Amino acid sequence: MTNTPTPTAESLRDKILHHVTYSMGKDAKHASIYDWRMALSLALRDRVVEPWFAATRKTWDQGRKRVYYLSMEFLSGRMLEDAAINLGLRATCRSAIEGLGLDWYEVIENEPDAALGNGGLGRLAACYMESMASLGCPGYGYGIRYEHGLFKQRFEGGQQVETPEDWLKQRHPWEFERPESAYEIGFKGYVETVDGKPHWVPGETVLAEAYDMPVIGWQGKWANTLRLWSAKPTEMFDLARFNHGDYAAAAEPEALARTLSRVLYPDDTTYAGKELRLKQEYFLTAAALQDILRRHLAADLSLEALPKHVAIQMNDTHPAIAGPELIRLLSDVHGMEFEHAIETAVQCLGYTNHTLLPEALEHWATYLMGTVLPRHMQIIEKIDSWHRRNHPNRPHFVGIVKHQEVRMGELAFITSHKVNGVSALHTELIKKNLFPELNKLHPGRIINQTNGITPRRWLRMANPALSHLIIDTIGEGWEGDLDRLRELEPHIEDSAFLDKFMAAKRTNKEHLAAWIAQSEGITLNPDAIFDIQVKRLHEYKRQLMNILQTISEWHEMRENPQADYQPRVKIFGGKAAPGYYAAKQIIRLIKDVAEVINNDPLIGDRLKIVYPANYNVSMAERLIPAADLSEQISTAGKEASGTGNMKFALNGALTIGTLDGANVEIREQVGAENFFLFGLTADEVMERRRDPEHARHAILESPVLQDVLQMIAEGRFSPDEPERYHDLVHNMWNSDYFLVASDFESYRSSQKEVDVAFGDRASWAKMAALNTARMGFFSSDRAIAGYMRDIWDTTSAL
Repeated sequence: MTNTPTPTAESLRDKILHHVTYSMGKDAKHASIYDWRMALSLALRDRVVEPWFAATRKTWDQGRKRVYYLSMEFLSGRMLEDAAINLGLRATCRSAIEGLGLDWYEVIENEPDAALGNGGLGRLAACYMESMASLGCPGYGYGIRYEHGLFKQRFEGGQQVETPEDWLKQRHPWEFERPESAYEIGFKGYVETVDGKPHWVPGETVLAEAYDMPVIGWQGKWANTLRLWSAKPTEMFDLARFNHGDYAAAAEPEALARTLSRVLYPDDTTYAGKELRLKQEYFLTAAALQDILRRHLAADLSLEALPKHVAIQMNDTHPAIAGPELIRLLSDVHGMEFEHAIETAVQCLGYTNHTLLPEALEHWATYLMGTVLPRHMQIIEKIDSWHRRNHPNRPHFVGIVKHQEVRMGELAFITSHKVNGVSALHTELIKKNLFPELNKLHPGRIINQTNGITPRRWLRMANPALSHLIIDTIGEGWEGDLDRLRELEPHIEDSAFLDKFMAAKRTNKEHLAAWIAQSEGITLNPDAIFDIQVKRLHEYKRQLMNILQTISEWHEMRENPQADYQPRVKIFGGKAAPGYYAAKQIIRLIKDVAEVINNDPLIGDRLKIVYPANYNVSMAERLIPAADLSEQISTAGKEASGTGNMKFALNGALTIGTLDGANVEIREQVGAENFFLFGLTADEVMERRRDPEHARHAILESPVLQDVLQMIAEGRFSPDEPERYHDLVHNMWNSDYFLVASDFESYRSSQKEVDVAFGDRASWAKMAALNTARMGFFSSDRAIAGYMRDIWDTTSAL
């Protein structure tokens, strides 16, 4: 789209020096690593601006449909190297930096992770934004510019401690502040009738100010915009109160506004926390929709034509208030007839469901909704009545407003023309278990779009050792056509290729071992199985089962020290929600067990446990390429898809997992013989739960599990506080909703199969290489092409 010549290392070096002087205000002799990193970022950003502007002009000139992706999270990670790769300038950047006498890795690792998300939801959104740009799909992402994100995790005495993320204490070089793009957002107040029409009079208002980040696609052909909203006060402070000495009260408007964009997912166990979370969701959605309508009307297009030019995707239920808000804007503000406004909104909106967990499908008390958003509560009830009138066969127990609650999943479903699951199994469970009645009323509305990951970040950037081998073997271009990895298969019969494949893995393991030695003070054996489970701490993800099996392995090694064991390194990573007691107990148990096992002289380096603090995208880029074994062990029927499972397999890790989420499709693609399967199926899980004594029965059938639980209960890993884990052990015997006990022996047996398989290194190498070669389906480019075709009804502008 642009004819800008490709820079040389020398010309790029000149640009970097220019920015050091004129953007950072430093003499090169006194510039810090921060200054050099900022200067390189700004030099690369200059290269992004031209395709970004060109894409915007082309979209306007051709009157193209735009996609608007609404998400509470965009977990993009570091941006410098990612932009360099997509611009085809990574080698040039490295040469320029090293030509200045600097260390390339020191410069790129100086960049903090943008604290804009938590886990898979945010990483998926970031992958999708990158793929939309790579495919030339005109679009915007809309999110919140969190000052502190989720939280920074550290450990004290084995316990998680949450502290604020501080990523914005430095200037963020990838954003452009847009003070002219600001919208007033209201809360509370009352609804009055003016000229026979409802009129909302908010009691509180804030400004949503835009910050734009360009998202450059593969080969720099197209760039889209990630627009993040920061809350600002409509009045900076009350000067009269200030002059009277009431300084705290004078600053209340600013404090209210900053609270909205300060923290991702505030603790909502209190009424105040719930109110803040609902306000955040509305703040994001209302600002985005005002911006969408402004852009549409600026193109001299009628609101009747909105569905032809606008597709709005709701990433989970967090932006589900988009339906009522769009209807409010169309009817209350722009005068469209109410039912026509509903129909127009439905044609524009799509809803991606990411969970079957009841607690994750948001429900808001009607009192809270009516207090915070009084007009929206009225509109929600009218939508519910409209739907009931149009579907007289709707069962009485189905609806948006039930039992003094607003069900946001049902609201998102009813106000969308397409609802998609994110793996084949998950989509079927949505139809069968989550929305069975609505599925019957709206046949064909629920479709599947299996998740994907961008190969540019998660292979080309994160794993240069393997990427170089792939390029040497099949040439370049696979980054934009991941199905080409199939071309590796004929080479997998070649022992020389397998040696190189495992050498790349060994390089990654050595790099990770060096980092862990430096950061954790733990020495690892690179010849051991690197067995990794990194994800949000939740009981359904069953980190507990992993550590229980690890204890059983340790105990067996102590009882039979002369037996032949494959050395193993167990690596955990992930954060627990601040108010999630059980998850925090599991973290503490893992840390306590690690303290015992890592210091056991009888075990040595045959078994180690590592749990680095503050798992984030940058840590994932270290861990995933080094993994031999990927732990995807959630209770069947609970994980919607997963994307970590895809990243590990793409990088040549074998999966040990249940038939859950996208594991099912990964196993189909890579071959059942290259996947360690265990555990109950989703249907068997439902059947097992019908037995109220299932936990006790499963434990009594497993002497090994009994021994492990007894060790925990008697304080073997917490001698200073023997009763520390009594709640956890009690839950295992008497509840165990996520069926850890029922799957334990199957999991333990599968881990024995892993040991045997790893002992045959040639066979393992072939299995690992086949995982990489057969993961082309899981590109986010394939996923976005499906959204464009099946949901958004749009085509590439390239």
